Amino acid sequence: MEASVDLSAFKVALIVLCAAAVVIPLFHRRRLSPVLGFMLVGVIVGPFGLGRLSHSLPWIGPWIGAVTITDPDAIAPVAHLGVVLLLFVIGLELSLERLWLMRRLVFGLGALQVVISTALLAGVALLAGLGAPASIVLGLAGAMSSTAVVIGVLAEEKRLGTQVGRASFAILLCQDLAVVPILFVLGTLGAGTHGSGLAGFGLAVGQAVAAVAAIVALGRLGLRPLFRSVARTRSPELFMSACLLVVIGTALASEAAGVPMALGALIAGLLLAGTEYRRQVQVTIEPFKGLLVGVFLISVGLGLDLGEVVAEPAIILGATAILMLLNLGIIAVLARCFGLSWVTGVQTGLLLAPGGEFSFVILSIAVTEMLLPEKLAEPALVVAALTMAAIPMFSALGKRLARVAATQAVPAAPEPLPASDGPRVIIAGFGRVGQTVAAMLDVHAVPYLAIDHDADRVTRQRTLGKPVYYGDMTQIALLRSLDLNEARALVVTMDERGAVDDLVAAARAERADLLIVARARDAAHAAHLYRVGASDAVPETIEASLQLSEAVLVDVGAPMGPVIASIHEKRAEIQANIKALAPHAEVRELGRRRLRDTKPRAERHTEPRVRQDTEPHAGHGAGSRGEGDTIPRAEIASGE
Repeated sequence: MEASVDLSAFKVALIVLCAAAVVIPLFHRRRLSPVLGFMLVGVIVGPFGLGRLSHSLPWIGPWIGAVTITDPDAIAPVAHLGVVLLLFVIGLELSLERLWLMRRLVFGLGALQVVISTALLAGVALLAGLGAPASIVLGLAGAMSSTAVVIGVLAEEKRLGTQVGRASFAILLCQDLAVVPILFVLGTLGAGTHGSGLAGFGLAVGQAVAAVAAIVALGRLGLRPLFRSVARTRSPELFMSACLLVVIGTALASEAAGVPMALGALIAGLLLAGTEYRRQVQVTIEPFKGLLVGVFLISVGLGLDLGEVVAEPAIILGATAILMLLNLGIIAVLARCFGLSWVTGVQTGLLLAPGGEFSFVILSIAVTEMLLPEKLAEPALVVAALTMAAIPMFSALGKRLARVAATQAVPAAPEPLPASDGPRVIIAGFGRVGQTVAAMLDVHAVPYLAIDHDADRVTRQRTLGKPVYYGDMTQIALLRSLDLNEARALVVTMDERGAVDDLVAAARAERADLLIVARARDAAHAAHLYRVGASDAVPETIEASLQLSEAVLVDVGAPMGPVIASIHEKRAEIQANIKALAPHAEVRELGRRRLRDTKPRAERHTEPRVRQDTEPHAGHGAGSRGEGDTIPRAEIASGE
């Protein structure tokens, strides 16, 4: 007989999935932040929302209990995992090299913000009559901002690459790094330390340094072989399991060594950022990260007791105003001292002035270590949750202030997060054809980035210094992660017909004005590619036959000039036949468009280009244009 299933075990998962599938689309339709939506769900289904009604209305208590989460600790591990995955993805985007380039903003601006905010907030608490340990705890908690919410809001608004996004990211990264010494300070101040004072602190720091060094060493030695072995199977399921193994394994190992889980995940991401598997790992982890960060936001809403705001409005609102004004002023002034404009500083301050997820960690540990009375911790937790919930509104306020001050000159950030080397050509498939295309792009100094699903081939090309990454190019998420919106062209050289068709169609649907040059099997396949969105299709069998014909005719003694002319006439005839197979396809004008003059999408108009029919040339090979082509030979010879 089959055992009965405990449905209550699935209640939390069902509530989270309902929030993701029902509530968040409604917020998206209303152009409201999903961050606010997840938090609102937490408030409604939490112990201070519908959960409170289950006690005051016993006759409907069982029904309400089926859709509420009365114990926030029930989702705490999953919520924490959401923050871990967020820091892992940040590490993938950052890399050790970029972190070093950002050192002035991270370890200068960020470190000063943490120190000054902690000192001033602790000073206010001392003036209010609190003891030194409690004041230090409140100062440390108030200096922390929310990485999960701020990064989520900036990503949703597509502002991560702006000066505000880069400054915010630098400060948040420093705060995340500062959590380690902060937790050690709390342990030293508390009752259960490793020994007396300085000796215990030194032991804890040494243990953390050793743990980080071990993670870095094992990561450098083992990550590449692990992912190469899994990638060889070409199994998406195994690749996903390897990604989750690295994230969760590193986080748990860090926690066991006394280092926060999120910091361990950040280090793992930094190590993977320098490998050829970075982009595919990012695409694989992204859905998990988005959903689990939503769980974290719901957990924040669960702890938000609006009744306490009503019961003690003066204390809650006064503490909120002090936290926001002090942090906002400190960040704005520091940003100006580091060369950023006042507008950028104020926008950054509005995003980072509210409390953060580590505020909850600091306050909880302080209560456990008897450094902070629980009656003081509760309003502090409410203030942190309340201000976090308001981050989307503070972001909107900052953008409105920026529009008002749009006439002011904004100096460039002195230490920006390095972006890619301008618009690039994306090569899908790096076999012999893709490598030949890349070699010609190198000759003309055109930057490119290549993707291939053969792990061994990618490894060999990476050892030669080629910008090649492992990944499945038919995934639209991977296309987007390659900055397809800013790409100069997409060259599809893969030999799997179905994959080529799917990729061309997906890329055209994603961006209407993208230059897409695709490898085709034959004339019929070329016509099909034109119909699904290719700008130019090169039938490999036809080009091979034309080149063979040219070689035979020249070798048997036919004059070079007439041979070349006849080859081009034949190519034009074949091209006309291909166009007849795709009469309604939009064939874009490529002849007069020089690749090196192509601008990013944001810098050009996007009117459709229609190729002139006077001399069609689809189906040509590299360097095989003649007098009938639109580009003169003088331009080809000069590299134009």
